[in-house]
Amino acid sequence: MPVHLSDIASFCAIAPLLLAWSGKDHFLSVVATPSFDLKRKDAFLALLDDPSPAIRRALLAHFSAEAIAAGKLLKEVASGENRLLATHARWYLEELKFHDPVEEFRAFIRSLSYELETGALLLGRTVYTDVDVTETCRQLDEVASRCRELIAEPCSAREKCRVINRVLFHDFGFHANLEHYSDPENSFLHRVLSRRKGIPISLCTVYLLVAQRLGFSLEPVGLPSHFVIGCFLDDKPFFIDAFDGGTFRSADEMTLRFKLFGHAASAGYLAPTPVREVLCRSCRNLVNHYTAAGNLEHARLFASFVEDFENTHARHSM
Repeated sequence: MPVHLSDIASFCAIAPLLLAWSGKDHFLSVVATPSFDLKRKDAFLALLDDPSPAIRRALLAHFSAEAIAAGKLLKEVASGENRLLATHARWYLEELKFHDPVEEFRAFIRSLSYELETGALLLGRTVYTDVDVTETCRQLDEVASRCRELIAEPCSAREKCRVINRVLFHDFGFHANLEHYSDPENSFLHRVLSRRKGIPISLCTVYLLVAQRLGFSLEPVGLPSHFVIGCFLDDKPFFIDAFDGGTFRSADEMTLRFKLFGHAASAGYLAPTPVREVLCRSCRNLVNHYTAAGNLEHARLFASFVEDFENTHARHSM
């Protein structure tokens, strides 16, 4: 809601800021404080979504001059319930380079608002802070667009999966990274897309995000030592092994393979896996892979994310 001159309190509170801005590359110096008082905080919040370039420049200058207080306020708003203000707060954080990718991912974990693509992108930024999110999404869009061209409706769920298989594993050449399975890069969405190879959970994530763009409902299915995709749209569910070039498997075949690898088939073992657990499992993989690579700092970081996921789930499931 842009501020109008009739909003006297907010405008007066910010007036010295606007007057100090003269269109030149300088700004009246201010004393850095750890937080804004309530009056200034309310004034900034009232102006946060104002589209006026002059006000945006003035706010950027003021936030830059009081980086500690501004960073604290903007991060609060960015993780708050008001989605409109959160979007604008994130814009300011990005412009000011105040964002902390690690804390953003922690906030996502604690929000309980789990969405696979958002989570995968945020996870990647904890290590690769300069991830080009737009390019990552464009690559997924490109794969989905090619699938859309080849799908002739009406067609069955199995036929749609055959098209996705053709596009992903043949046209675009995605494949299992058998040679370097424990390479941490196998777990980051943007690296899997650029290198076109990964491990079961990351290849399944790409598959799921492409299907999502097609309006096609598939589910992640986490198994001990493996990960597949489940299609539960037909009378008999079937499963897609993205690590094996998209091979289809029936529930009976999955059970047989399960037993061959020494696992007991418990009730519900082929049920969909929550997004929370998909992301948490990716973090567990990264703990193991970074440990194997001797990067204990990153291993500890992802172990802390696993702990955050588990503690958040425990608190909200009581």
